[in-house]
Amino acid sequence: MAKANMSLTRNPMPTQDPQVRAHNFSEVALGYTKETAIDEAMRCLNCKNMPCVSGCPVKIHIPEFIEKIKEGEFEAAYQIISQSSSLPAVCGRVCPQETQCESKCIRGVKGESVGIGRLERFVADWHNTFCTEEPVRPEPKGHKVAIVGSGPSGLTCAGDLAKKGYEVTVFEALHTAGGVLVYGIPEFRLPKAIVAKEVETLEKLGVKVETNVVIGKTLTVDELFDMGYEAVFIGSGAGLPNFMNIPGESLKGVYSANEFLTRSNLMKAYLEQPETPIMKGGNVAVVGGGNVAMDAARTALRLGADKVYIVYRRSMEELPARREEVEHAEEEGIEFRLLCNPVEILGYNNPDDPRDPKNGFVTGMRCVKMELGEPDAKGRRRPVEIPNSEFEIAVDTVIMSIGTSPNPLIKSTTEGLEVNSRGGIIVNEDGLTSRNAVYAGGDAVTGAATVISAMGAGKTAAKAIDEYLSK
Repeated sequence: MAKANMSLTRNPMPTQDPQVRAHNFSEVALGYTKETAIDEAMRCLNCKNMPCVSGCPVKIHIPEFIEKIKEGEFEAAYQIISQSSSLPAVCGRVCPQETQCESKCIRGVKGESVGIGRLERFVADWHNTFCTEEPVRPEPKGHKVAIVGSGPSGLTCAGDLAKKGYEVTVFEALHTAGGVLVYGIPEFRLPKAIVAKEVETLEKLGVKVETNVVIGKTLTVDELFDMGYEAVFIGSGAGLPNFMNIPGESLKGVYSANEFLTRSNLMKAYLEQPETPIMKGGNVAVVGGGNVAMDAARTALRLGADKVYIVYRRSMEELPARREEVEHAEEEGIEFRLLCNPVEILGYNNPDDPRDPKNGFVTGMRCVKMELGEPDAKGRRRPVEIPNSEFEIAVDTVIMSIGTSPNPLIKSTTEGLEVNSRGGIIVNEDGLTSRNAVYAGGDAVTGAATVISAMGAGKTAAKAIDEYLSK
């Protein structure tokens, strides 16, 4: 075997040139080559106590799969990952490894941690490109389970149960399976073909996917039990956007990030003559500092915006988005207006001519400057408005990306399902709700969080459902 790689820096991820990618929807990160993957794997010390695993919500056997990469056994590495994760090609691209598995890596003490996420992506892509073997379906157990939502928690729960022989049906409200993976994350960060491939793998295991079914409208949870399902997992996500409730939010040209990204990702608003248009060109302000805000801003740029601003009320140090996404946004020319907060969205109004086509459209945004005060309950310094600091930004489109909440539809149509003050479904440590045989996990419980944490909740619930139905 080759000598260990003791470099203090990881192998860089090759990417498209910023000036080129800012005008296309092709994937930004290009992935490791075989040689680069092996070289990066050689940086792993194969620690006996495996600290990296403790940082992974789904507990992937990280040193084991990396060891297989060192040996050039890429398919074996994939099989190790797939024991714990149903979505390795997704996780390798969008999980915040820097705050999870990679944050525990010993190599990170005196240098950069091993590129675990990059290696996971490489292995998954290798499998999807070269493996032609069909997954083996287990012996059926004779029990039916319904999954509400085809996002990361739902797909994970479905995959784990299908591998145990359960008859699983996933009910998805939209016309394409994948949940937030397809409607919320842009093509340049997570290609739709990658998600479709992961869903296809689950279908080959026996998982049925029913699209255009809105649980709470088309069917209720109680009706699922009437249809013979013995357990239900609710992974319906947090698709209800939050707004600031400031003047002007009802103007034309104001979007939630959810609407803006869904129109672009699933409804093809990027086409020349789209059936569901969104504002193109002009100046765009995205309010918020999370990963969704970065996605919305970078999408607006690719749709032809002249200028895109990220408007965030704290400083760069408090910005919650992944550092890699922030760097990519800066490279592409997106301007960060930090320590400022919107107080009003301005619009054009011509009362003398109500037929004026400009009436009701956004023309700008009034903001105030902020400074950081004392830490809040989460330890972040609280932003405080600076008196007499108002200023205006000339924009044509405003995208609100300040978080989402669970949709109240399932709660309002399911008797006895308890939720907290934020609308999240209340569950115990196994994901069991206040209703017998009804489990929940992911954003429907926690509010908007990471893909991998939602997957962890799906795994926990799948284990509990198996124990419940095996009694």
